[in-house]
Amino acid sequence: MAAVIELKNVSWRRGEHEILHGIEWTVEKGQHWAILGLNGSGKTSILNMINGYMWPTTGEISVLGHKFGTIDLRELRKSIGWVSSSLQEKIRPNEQTLDIVVSGRHASIGLYAGIENRDREKAEELMRDLGCAHLLGRTYQTCSQGEKQKLLIARALMASPRLLILDEASNGLDFISREALLQSIDRLASRPDAPTLLLVTHHTEEISPVFSHSLLIRRGRLFARGRSEEVLNEETLGEFFEMPVGVEWRGGRAWLSVR
Repeated sequence: MAAVIELKNVSWRRGEHEILHGIEWTVEKGQHWAILGLNGSGKTSILNMINGYMWPTTGEISVLGHKFGTIDLRELRKSIGWVSSSLQEKIRPNEQTLDIVVSGRHASIGLYAGIENRDREKAEELMRDLGCAHLLGRTYQTCSQGEKQKLLIARALMASPRLLILDEASNGLDFISREALLQSIDRLASRPDAPTLLLVTHHTEEISPVFSHSLLIRRGRLFARGRSEEVLNEETLGEFFEMPVGVEWRGGRAWLSVR
């Protein structure tokens, strides 16, 4: 069975500056991965590569069984959902929540036609699954930051993607909203028809047990990869962050502290 994602010796240069160097990474079907790194580490560059918005200077990329250079990337992107807080800025404040979710089926910002019954039913089901059905009938501007993120995840799922990227989905959320969102993500990942999930984060405690594997990237290089419980330990994370850290596992999550 073909891997969901396969990067072979991938590097990318911008002028004289090497942004990514020698990335080797494979995501198998049935795995959900967390990607951990500081600002400027290369996380976004990897995401852009996976989506075909950037082409590697060297190396090979395959996504969902298709090797880049052999497929129309515009078609491939229809099978990839990408949820980012930056998308929130593009949605009109007075947009109806149901319209936002349904628009994901058409990969558009806003709706320009009526909603078919099947789309309405699917959107409402997704909102129920993600714990935001109470937002039906409301406008986007009346939703909290956490509720907006749930809407964007539901929107991404409208197209039934095979790969879903959650790019710093908890950014800007308070503790309660963050935990509610993480619970929704856990429920999504536990569904038998769940897409492969990639969670991009700065915080180890956001990596719940459903993310069986973690990738650590630093300064454009792959620092560590493997099962989360083997990667997220004091020795590895101390070297990764270049400072002594403590790791306490609670609820299947690694909580980090500075020593």
